[in-house]
Amino acid sequence: MTQDALLNAFVTFFVTIDPPGLVGIFLALTGGMTSKQRRQTALRGTCIGIAILLAFMMVGGILLQTLGISMAAFRIAGGLLLFYIAFEMVFEKRAERKVESAKRVVSQSEMQSIAVFPLAIPLIAGPGAISASILLAGDFDGVLGRFALIGILLLIGLILYVSLLLADRLNGYIGETGQIIMTRLLGIILAALSVQFVIDGVRALAG
Repeated sequence: MTQDALLNAFVTFFVTIDPPGLVGIFLALTGGMTSKQRRQTALRGTCIGIAILLAFMMVGGILLQTLGISMAAFRIAGGLLLFYIAFEMVFEKRAERKVESAKRVVSQSEMQSIAVFPLAIPLIAGPGAISASILLAGDFDGVLGRFALIGILLLIGLILYVSLLLADRLNGYIGETGQIIMTRLLGIILAALSVQFVIDGVRALAG
């Protein structure tokens, strides 16, 4: 467990969960809510989403073994999935899909369920973040490594919660142009990380 591995895990979680990108979506989802209702929604959604990712981090490897899927094969598949998400981020497809999902839910569901769907699932604990949880869990062996990875995920959860609490201010500071620039930069970083996942998986299979 090196500093590079810790930084890689932090960046991967940060990009796949995407706290800055969720700020605008959260404001759209919680339109009409009071400040107290927004705080409760942010806390509940963040806790549920992070809990789901922790569950996959703990039992994801066991699930793969049960299904007869090697970690190398999942690393390749997960890397390709993350690359697809990175592609969407760079070309602004992911934000459009999230906004459309938010609009559908606001018109069809009660406010009380927004924290669970779509905030926790799939906006926070989406396919990319779930894949990243399982992949990174395979890189952090031992009790100390696993606790370090859990700490990183909890830190991302805290950053996400604070971002949602300050959604109004952050949205005003960053602006639409700032969000577009940040999303594309994070997408490029995620693309590079996803390619590395695929390379590591191919090497493991070849070895």
